[in-house]
Parts: sequence; structure tokens; C-alpha cells
Amino acid sequence: MKKISIGDPVPNFTFNCTDPNLHSFADLLGSNIVLYFYPKDNTPGCTLEGRDFKILHPSFLECNTRVLGVSRDNLLCHEKFSTKLGLPFALITDPDEKLCQYFNVVIENNIILRFLMGIERTTFFIDDQGIIRHIWKKIRAKGHAQQVLDTVKKILQK
Repeated sequence: MKKISIGDPVPNFTFNCTDPNLHSFADLLGSNIVLYFYPKDNTPGCTLEGRDFKILHPSFLECNTRVLGVSRDNLLCHEKFSTKLGLPFALITDPDEKLCQYFNVVIENNIILRFLMGIERTTFFIDDQGIIRHIWKKIRAKGHAQQVLDTVKKILQK
């Protein structure tokens, strides 16, 4: 799999998500995108990250930036998680790992000598033309949404 880099265009993937009016990246052209990959709905770190993006959501909208979360959970799990947290943005379901594989966020976790494939918490900033402008890897959930917002504002000021 090709390593994804800053400056790469994002293909027009189709997907299912919690927003019934959103079906592909083409639906988002003209808006910047914060695409954050997280391991699993209803886990402590993922809940914290989702809440932080929710709190900062109005500030992202002021920057013409849509926030989208992605995990391998199914649509029903996403809908429950989104409702529970009151998320104002869509969660994309990726059970076949099409997006996860393309964005190189699938990693091998060693959990007590059992090797399981998981999702590395990773975020991408994609501009309004569909070009990757920034990548955050190996991040901690706490404070991450604010780091993303600060970086988005700096990129857009250039």
C-alpha cells in the first residue's frame, strides 16, 4: 500500500455514515475536512476525542471545515455513539477497512502476546480541493481537537 503524504489528492471514496445526505468525498468539495480515525465507539479515548471535536465544532465551521470521524464500527453503533454524545458531525463506518487501508491507519497491536489488527488514532486535514494538507499520527486524544483547530487556522492563514 502506498504511503499517504501531504500534498496527495484524496480519491472520491463512497461511504456510509450517520448523515444520510453524505455519501462520498465529492459531496464535501468546497469545504475543508478534518478526517479523524479512531479505534472504537464508546471507549474512553474515543469518547473524549469525539466530545472535544463536538465542543470545537462551531470554530471548525467558522473555518469552512467539516469534521468527520471514521472507525470500523457498524452504522448502528455509530448512530448510538453519535446520539449519546450529541455529535453535530457525521461518523463514517468502514467495516471493510477501505478508508483505513487507503489512509494507512491499520496497525498491529500486541495485546498479551495476541497480535490483533487495530486502528491507529490518526487525523488528516484535507483542503477544499481534496488535497491532504496536514497529518497527525500517534496522537493522544486529550487536547488533540484543539491542536487540530490551531493548525487548521494557521494553514488557512497562509
